[in-house]
Amino acid sequence: MSTVANFMTRGVRTMRPDDNLVAASKAMEELNIGAVPVCEGERLVGMVTDRDIIVRGVAQELDLRKCKLSDVMSAHVRTVRDDDDVQEVLREMGKSQVRRLPVVDRNDHLVGIISLGDIAAKQAHDEAQAQQQVGQSLSDISEPAEPDRSHQAPISGP
Repeated sequence: MSTVANFMTRGVRTMRPDDNLVAASKAMEELNIGAVPVCEGERLVGMVTDRDIIVRGVAQELDLRKCKLSDVMSAHVRTVRDDDDVQEVLREMGKSQVRRLPVVDRNDHLVGIISLGDIAAKQAHDEAQAQQQVGQSLSDISEPAEPDRSHQAPISGP
């Protein structure tokens, strides 16, 4: 059994719930990432993505320097443990339509992140099986999300 510990990225950059959207955006740009865990001390309390900043911040015309991450982050975050089976994690990613999951210990302290890319890059030793499993997860992740709200944005046109 391959575990999350064999694939995860450790030493992850985090931010606090009271940090603002500009600081988070700058961190994402600097690190070339699209998501940052939000922690109170070592305890994970949410995740903020570049999409959260755009959809919940910019599109709502919030003041990006005053708006806190706690105002736009996803607070109910699916997590995994470092001893979880990586095949189960791939299934969870597909089912939940996410490309990355925070890794926490038994006290909900963040210890890393595992991404679909991490798994794909590090499973090269069993390439055929890895490609199939990662490909299935990516296919599941890419399914259109419900509910479809595309009709609610009049600015985007017909």
